[in-house]
Amino acid sequence: HEYLSETQGITFADLAAMSPVDAIKAVPPEGMAQMFLAITAVEIYELTHKDGKLASDETVAPGLQPGGLTGDLGWNPLGIEVTDRRRLSELQNGRAAMFAISAWVAAETIPGSVPFPPLPW
Repeated sequence: HEYLSETQGITFADLAAMSPVDAIKAVPPEGMAQMFLAITAVEIYELTHKDGKLASDETVAPGLQPGGLTGDLGWNPLGIEVTDRRRLSELQNGRAAMFAISAWVAAETIPGSVPFPPLPW
């Protein structure tokens, strides 16, 4: 499927040719709403469930309690053992990714903000 939005005529190739800031601005409002609703559904699930079950007997949502927002939604189709080392690696990779995308957006919006020479790709 090559189109992000057939009705708007926007393809994934169009977005790939843009800078990150321009690409996010080119996503139609309906696409932004879909992303927002999907993230909202996951967050509400994590806030209101404990051990895969709706926590109706809690006075404070489980996600708002200490250790409540774990990011573990119980979906592990490959059955990979989740150790403390894997959790730490995932946390560090997520932090590195957030730093990288922040630097990328800064480089696109503020000329000279990232003091590296242009990369060949």
